[in-house]
Amino acid sequence: MNIISIQNNLGIPKYKQIIASVESSINKKNLKKGDRLPSVNKVCLAFSLSRDTVLQAYDELKKRGIIYAIPGKGYYIKSVEITIKERVFLLFDELNNFKEDIYISFLRNIGEEVQVDIFFYYFNTKVFKKLINDNNGAYTKYIIMPTDLADAASCINTLPVNEVYILDQTSEALKAYPSVCQNFPKDIYDALVKGKTKLDKYKKLIMIFPGFREPLGMKVGFLNFCNDFSFDNEVITEFREREVKVGEVYIIPNDRDLVRVIEKSKRQDLKLGVDFGIISYNETPLKKVVENGITTISTNFEEMGKIMAKMVLSGKKQNIENKSSLIMRNSL
Repeated sequence: MNIISIQNNLGIPKYKQIIASVESSINKKNLKKGDRLPSVNKVCLAFSLSRDTVLQAYDELKKRGIIYAIPGKGYYIKSVEITIKERVFLLFDELNNFKEDIYISFLRNIGEEVQVDIFFYYFNTKVFKKLINDNNGAYTKYIIMPTDLADAASCINTLPVNEVYILDQTSEALKAYPSVCQNFPKDIYDALVKGKTKLDKYKKLIMIFPGFREPLGMKVGFLNFCNDFSFDNEVITEFREREVKVGEVYIIPNDRDLVRVIEKSKRQDLKLGVDFGIISYNETPLKKVVENGITTISTNFEEMGKIMAKMVLSGKKQNIENKSSLIMRNSL
């Protein structure tokens, strides 16, 4: 029991004194990786503490990755890296250029005292649930990209409510959690309004919307715009065998479809920005130069990562819309 030291009337909560005692013992080499801590009951009896107080201390050390529990046996030292004050569970839907920008920006702004572990579920509900269930209680913060995944809210609600943050896309069921997200219906609507003078020269707007990974809000905002401004429109799930017609504008969330449309138009000897138009989604460096520039609707992904990092560090609970804009180029 010489590992734990508790002083009354010190003005420091007892659970924090337990944490400090373990950290001090690690620093002094009195505890090393694999060593067993005193049981909860022993600490309670030795210092006349409640089980809740001791468990609060051990749970905090567990979340920071310093200790781990073996059911029926006790708590053991997992890591002697006590400089890590926060451990962040970062769950992304997939890895692409945009998500990489968010991740790198988040790491750049979160600081060296925070350990960040990133996971991917690739739009698989079973993987999503398993990753959350397996890591529940093992981190101090949970940052989740839920997309439009079915039952995402019910699974997220099992996590500690004050430690959850939502990133990129939220929903009515998740609005109680702090978030940094895009407002997809509003963003695409506002972008199309901004480009309306260009769109007016075309006959029909076509959105290629597979509906698997793309946020449903994109489709909602597109249809609202077409309805409000009386644009002939169509939503298709795939492009593959379609012919590009003169006077059409394609709104394309997926870059694979973007390539297909451009390749098809070249075989038909159509001129982009004259015979037909394209609006892509999510900015990349290549879109600045491909076909003399692709018009794009995009948010600032680096800013999204930066804002989330600052929110986690400050402890503020906010719901922030990371605004998008229309980047006008030759394709329209």
